[in-house]
Amino acid sequence: MFLSLSRKVFCARRLAGAGLILGVVLGVSAASAQNADPVPDRAQIDKLLGSLNPGRSVGQVAVSPDGKRLAWIESARDGGRILVAPLDELQNSQPVVAASKVDERCRESQMAWAPDSKALAFFSDCAHPGSQDDLYLALLDGSPARRLTELKGDENAPAFSPDGSKVAFLYVEGATRPAGALAAMKLPSGVIGEDGVEIQRVAVTQVDAVAPAAPIQVTPAKLHVYEFDWARDSKGLAYIAADPPGENNWWVAKLYTQPLNGTERVILAPAEVSGPLRGLQIAVPRWSPDGKVIAFIGGLMSDQGATGGDVWTVSAEGGQPRNLTEGRPTSPAWIEWNGNEHLFVNELAGGDCQLLRYHLLGDRVSPNSPIEFGSAIFSIPGSVGDGRMELSLSSTADHSLFVFHASTFDHPMEIYAAKPGKWTAPGLKGVTQLSHLNDGVEPAWGKSVSLSWSSDSFRVQGWLMLPRNYDPARKYPLIVEVHGGPASAEVARWGGGGMGPAVYSALGYFVLQPNPRGSFGQGEEFTKANRKDFGYGDLRDILAGVDAVEAGYPVDPNRVGLTGWSYGGFMTMFAVTQTRRFKAAVAGAGISDWQSYYGENSIDQWMIPYFGASVYDDPAVYAKSSAINFIKQVHTPTLVLVGDRDGECPAPQSYEFWHALRDQHVPTELVVYPNEGHGFSDPAHRRDVVERAVEWFARSMPPAS
Repeated sequence: MFLSLSRKVFCARRLAGAGLILGVVLGVSAASAQNADPVPDRAQIDKLLGSLNPGRSVGQVAVSPDGKRLAWIESARDGGRILVAPLDELQNSQPVVAASKVDERCRESQMAWAPDSKALAFFSDCAHPGSQDDLYLALLDGSPARRLTELKGDENAPAFSPDGSKVAFLYVEGATRPAGALAAMKLPSGVIGEDGVEIQRVAVTQVDAVAPAAPIQVTPAKLHVYEFDWARDSKGLAYIAADPPGENNWWVAKLYTQPLNGTERVILAPAEVSGPLRGLQIAVPRWSPDGKVIAFIGGLMSDQGATGGDVWTVSAEGGQPRNLTEGRPTSPAWIEWNGNEHLFVNELAGGDCQLLRYHLLGDRVSPNSPIEFGSAIFSIPGSVGDGRMELSLSSTADHSLFVFHASTFDHPMEIYAAKPGKWTAPGLKGVTQLSHLNDGVEPAWGKSVSLSWSSDSFRVQGWLMLPRNYDPARKYPLIVEVHGGPASAEVARWGGGGMGPAVYSALGYFVLQPNPRGSFGQGEEFTKANRKDFGYGDLRDILAGVDAVEAGYPVDPNRVGLTGWSYGGFMTMFAVTQTRRFKAAVAGAGISDWQSYYGENSIDQWMIPYFGASVYDDPAVYAKSSAINFIKQVHTPTLVLVGDRDGECPAPQSYEFWHALRDQHVPTELVVYPNEGHGFSDPAHRRDVVERAVEWFARSMPPAS
């Protein structure tokens, strides 16, 4: 339900170079304005942000099926550029462009290799600069790419059919906004829920098209499709879909199969099965090469696109699904078949991303058939992926090589390769570095360590970023940043992600990024452990983490702050009603009243798996976790931030919290950002969030000087 901010919006490398400020500011209390603590001004913060070298960023990476070439998207402020090079000579790259003129500037994105490795399909706005993307095909012979489509809408996720004759992609014809709940919602008008509903379908275009044309939409107009996979005979699709509106109904989506020119068939409806998958979410459908089995990820997931759970299989004819990973203390996020008996699985294990190869012995859908999980092909304490899906990897056709980009707190993003059977060391030493885009780039923030601590019956993992130029003989303030989700996880990444941990570290703060119960990384039982209990067990986990940091590091207990976005924003709002531990707080896109929230948001379907019933059937379970019901216990100065068109955590929730704090004479401020959804799109707004948060914490708990 909530965006994991660190994964999707406020990555530190996106901050440098952006401009300042827009926004509506409401109600700074007199007590806050009169605080005499030293506060860095905007010029100082700007200078600091400019010194945090983000390095060169890589979008998607894709190895050719024959393993001879690599394509990658080099991100830039004015768009992406696709480069292709021999796998062992990336320095000899050549651009792949849709432009027919040398001086024509286009933005390329989202690419897919043809199965024969002779062509690359990708989206580009060259025909309609700055507005509409179309699908192009490049033969990689130096000639301009050929435009295949005439699109009018939103498109993503291109995929060649296995026979190479077609490209399928997700398409919202006539879209006025990107699909999903993160983008700014349309202003309400007309018949709500009926007028202007935008539906995402699978569209297909022929590779040998002689002229640009509209694609053929092959899935039904009545279904909103979230993810899909080709059948190996190129004659059908497996996909996950639900009735519209799409941003709300992913949580009740079903698994379908369909011949390209035939009728869809429900293979799995989680609401109707028995066992632990009942009523939960499904993602990443993958059809086995023989067409008999579909594998997928299933579990308690709070955001479409932020995947984690168990690996399941089900017969392509339907039936009871089988859990392959029941009881494993990890969170698989991405899967791919290797023949009919093996699955490659990339998963989050504690704080590490690791790739395994499962061997399915006997009947692949029988609960009694054995499984060999194998040893890790790599295990990296960092952010890993190929730029398509959560933890997705690019591989050769024979799966002898996997390619991805990765970064850690200490190492900027580079492109790496891993070979099954060749793993020799943990971390980045166990994989082969292919690129050298950021040689010489050094972190401008402090070192980071992975911590674990006990809380109730759990071992909780988190990351601690030390202050820059850390001196153990000095006392430092601490900022705790809680991730979105709750079904998500904080992973190590260059710059720290989130709402500015690198900035805080550079200023002289410790930064703790905990993964409390409800997070991915320790198995489904841990992810489910905050159901019907928001703000209680998870807050105990966070406070136990603060205790662990204070016991091991020189933290000033009178200078501890709390922040977070989305679920982290809720936890910030709720925590300050339960404890006086925090000297200052910054709540981004939070939720103050679960009861009113149920009727305000655009994604109410996510709430049933977490709360067990609707608010109309069990209002008490919503009331017990609502910060507004404990508002008289708040004493912590709190900055509140939100987008005015946020459909996931609507602005009235932030208004309600700010208004209550103001009424209680608690120092507070509300900033509402215009034309922003749950994930901010304007770089100036993203930068302004960090700057305001830095200023707010400095007022009440100034950094070490």
